[in-house]
Amino acid sequence: MKRIIKKFRIDKRIRAGYGSAFLILLLSYLLTLYSNKKMAEEGTSIKHTNDLITRLDNFLSLMKDAEIGSRGYFLTRDKTVLDSYYKSRMKSGPSFYELHAELMSSPDQIARMKKAKKLLDKKYEIIDSTINTFDHNGYRFTDSLLATESNGKAIMDSLRAVVTEMQNTEKDVLARRTEKLGESFHLVNVIIVISLIVALLLFVFGFITYITENRARRLADIRAEEYRQELEERVKQLDKANKELLEMRRLEKFTATGRIARTIAHEVRNPLTNINLSVDQLKSGMEGGEEERQVFYDMILRNSQRINTLITELLDSTKFVEVRPGPLPVNTLLDETLLLAADRIKLKDIQVIKEYSRGICDVAVDKEKMKIAFLNIIVNAIEAMEGEGGKLVIKTYSRNEKCFIEIRDNGSGMDEEALNKLFEPYYSRKNKGTGLGMTNTENIILSHKGSINVESSLGEGTTFTITLNFA
Repeated sequence: MKRIIKKFRIDKRIRAGYGSAFLILLLSYLLTLYSNKKMAEEGTSIKHTNDLITRLDNFLSLMKDAEIGSRGYFLTRDKTVLDSYYKSRMKSGPSFYELHAELMSSPDQIARMKKAKKLLDKKYEIIDSTINTFDHNGYRFTDSLLATESNGKAIMDSLRAVVTEMQNTEKDVLARRTEKLGESFHLVNVIIVISLIVALLLFVFGFITYITENRARRLADIRAEEYRQELEERVKQLDKANKELLEMRRLEKFTATGRIARTIAHEVRNPLTNINLSVDQLKSGMEGGEEERQVFYDMILRNSQRINTLITELLDSTKFVEVRPGPLPVNTLLDETLLLAADRIKLKDIQVIKEYSRGICDVAVDKEKMKIAFLNIIVNAIEAMEGEGGKLVIKTYSRNEKCFIEIRDNGSGMDEEALNKLFEPYYSRKNKGTGLGMTNTENIILSHKGSINVESSLGEGTTFTITLNFA
């Protein structure tokens, strides 16, 4: 870059002009950022104040709900009408402590809040006393009840006055904060106008510079375009190399998993043989009732066979399967797989959208094994779609002499952890999942010298992209 500057011999005045304009714009941008930060802080404070005002309204509404419930009971003599009163009383404590925590920065508001709580508790005591007396008097009003009710009204008026005073205090705070926000907004507008003026001056300066240095600029543009094209080509090469590296790492991980699984299986099968031999010996020489011994023999034998089965499944999921590929239409193969999942699709009322490429060439695959791989992906997609509106999109197309199959759903999607562990053996988030389905799927596709990639976002769905060779 320095060589280019020297070659074009840019005048010192031009450098100074651009440098000064840059510093002015940088300063204005920093001031804008600072003002925006202040505006964000004031906005948060305003929201907090509005929330406090709303919560104070809710706090006062608790008492109103209590009065409505008690008066309804006096009129109807129906105990169920008192539900709103009891709910109001249950909510009063949490509501008070929430407001108390929010008002910690204001001692005056805290004092008013405590006064309001005392009035509220006193009001509840009066309502309780009134209800008990009303019940005791055979659901009849007496002079003492009317006097108590009058006292309760006075307490309610005092409570309303305290809450109103608190709300007015918060409204004053809100007004001040709103005024500050307006000042910050005005400052941002001033900075923007100054920035626009500086930008306009810079444009004029740049236009004059362009006229005087037109030839040098054109040469620089040509060089820059050449550099850009070269950079894009290198980025493409790097992206291709990264994809190859990821594929290689996946193959290495798959091979390492298989090696570990086979080692574990070899180590476990030796004691399994000893267990089976011991069972045979116990059957022939153990003293006691034959029927009683037979129960334990069968139990040991079943468990040993179960362990052996698990080991066999692990081995099968981590070694390349033997395939007998033959030419098959990929669209037909997908349709046959969908038939296997037809009941699940119908049960969940899922809409299947086929975006098949017409006239696409046959693929070289083992039919039954590839159907297993596709079915595992489709079943996972179906199970990921809960509720109504499920869509399963299956798309086929060709690119770079390869056959591409996309299976996309609008289900729950996966987080980064699930996506990274998707093909690991025995990894599953399903209650009844074995964790070998996607491992077998990857195994089958890799055995066909294909590839499988997954993209997923929580709440948006998942897309599987399978690449296979044409026949």
